[in-house]
Amino acid sequence: MKSPRLCGWLLAVFVLVAACLLSLLIGTKSIPVGEVWLALTGTSTTPDHVTVIEYRVPRTLLGLLAGLALGVAGCLMQGLTRNPLADPGLLGVNAGAAFAITIAVGLLGVSDLTSYVWFGFAGAALVSIVVYRLGTAGRTGTDPVRLTLAGVAATAVLSGLTRGLILVDPKAFDEMRRWDSGSLAGRGCEIVAGATPFILVGLVIAALCARSLNAVALGDDLAQSLGVHVSRTRLWTALALVLLCGTATAAVGPVAFVGLAVPHIARWLVGPDQRWIFAYSLVLAPILVLTADVLGRLIIRPDEVPAGLITAFLGAPVLIWLARRAKVGAAA
Repeated sequence: MKSPRLCGWLLAVFVLVAACLLSLLIGTKSIPVGEVWLALTGTSTTPDHVTVIEYRVPRTLLGLLAGLALGVAGCLMQGLTRNPLADPGLLGVNAGAAFAITIAVGLLGVSDLTSYVWFGFAGAALVSIVVYRLGTAGRTGTDPVRLTLAGVAATAVLSGLTRGLILVDPKAFDEMRRWDSGSLAGRGCEIVAGATPFILVGLVIAALCARSLNAVALGDDLAQSLGVHVSRTRLWTALALVLLCGTATAAVGPVAFVGLAVPHIARWLVGPDQRWIFAYSLVLAPILVLTADVLGRLIIRPDEVPAGLITAFLGAPVLIWLARRAKVGAAA
């Protein structure tokens, strides 16, 4: 008999495939399944071919990549800090990316998305490294509480500087408004190609760290007694966080709630094993991002609501329901 967790994961994979298909079918203009298939196989002769290949395929792939990255980054962040409600943004990734992009657009005059996405990635990586160094300074090594406080402090400072620059130069706000709302629209194949290597490397590192994070969750002393090198595990985990969350944030902007809600939902479904949480988050997070993007295209059609706004509306009620359910179960 197959494991219930494996059956649930396979069901989630089926739902993910359906979400990808809906992302290709639905937009300002709905395109039939047959026409989408002809476009994908290169045999379509209608204008829908351009819509599918140049706009919807890159958008779907980017939603898939961003979901993978943010979901796994949430797993890593919660395992690193031993806090089931920690968010990847606590390491200052979103704030670092936003600050770097604001400088690029407002002060350096960069206006092309394919150019300032690299500023966003560099800012996210640099701030994450600084925060990690602050969180590991001293004789006691890595302290999850100190790491979280360093991230919160960096986020507060950089967010204030970013808003100040935007007020000084309103053009910066106009240029980065779509990025700041967490939208998948307007991203081409070059963004997908640029983000893919970083995210794949981050996923591999995260997979290698998953088993060690199970031991770290038991406490540093017990983890060391089990043969786990705690400092090395945290270093590699932080590197994976930079690659995953930094790349996703730089490519699509801050997509709210995915890194917080999805790992928590996965933990509720499969228990505390980081390997299963990792596997479920790999599937559930892209489902959330792609579903949010599809709904955003339908709500105020022909205009769109950014996916980053929809994920908050979808994720928050689910997380509140799960929290209340857990409290009721504990009381019983």
